[in-house]
Amino acid sequence: MERSMKDKIVLVTGADGGLGRSVTQAFLDASATVAGSSRKIQQSEFNHPNFHAIPAEIASSEGAKKLVDQVVARFGKIDVLAHTVGGFAGGQSIADTDDATFERMLDMNLKSTFFMLRAAIPVLRKAGSGRIIAIGSRAAVEPGAKVGAYSASKAAMVSLIRTAALENRDAGLTAYVILPGTMDTPANRQAMPNDDFAKWVQPTSVASLMVWLASNAAKDVNGAVIPMYGADE
Repeated sequence: MERSMKDKIVLVTGADGGLGRSVTQAFLDASATVAGSSRKIQQSEFNHPNFHAIPAEIASSEGAKKLVDQVVARFGKIDVLAHTVGGFAGGQSIADTDDATFERMLDMNLKSTFFMLRAAIPVLRKAGSGRIIAIGSRAAVEPGAKVGAYSASKAAMVSLIRTAALENRDAGLTAYVILPGTMDTPANRQAMPNDDFAKWVQPTSVASLMVWLASNAAKDVNGAVIPMYGADE
């Protein structure tokens, strides 16, 4: 199966995060040129000639547009948007959730996605075979108690990605969202030290799926919402 991303320009948001590191490395291993972004990312994060660090704040419209403009100015195009940025808050019922928590979930999970889509779609359409691959959450389709703000923000994000898939298929631009269960990241291990880590989803597995979705092999898939729940499935 052809998985090479040679000559492809991949923009990874949250490239130095628990999942973003695996996603960035997977695309680099597939010979892509990766523009990796986060608030404080540094070039030293990845020792690879095809990695290019671009610090950015994408929780604002201006920040997202500036990031896309910088990538295009440097590389002339974007073939793939791999959007891994997100945040989690839980432990409160809807009745007890404060405004700041609700707004933070909207900013991190929904608004950042909207701003990135609005900035990147015009560029991705020009690629002729562009890809949008975003990370949602199992909670987007299976809400749980005391994670209302998080679940709602992720559910709305899924709706945005599916809409992007419908609106841009005429340009060969396809969009997907992956719904992981609990991922085996250092932050999750610290937060849930008594859980069975063996049942969690490996970031490398999510990254491998993202590379496949970005490849020519996935050209006939569009608008897919893909569960990836690990051993808890």
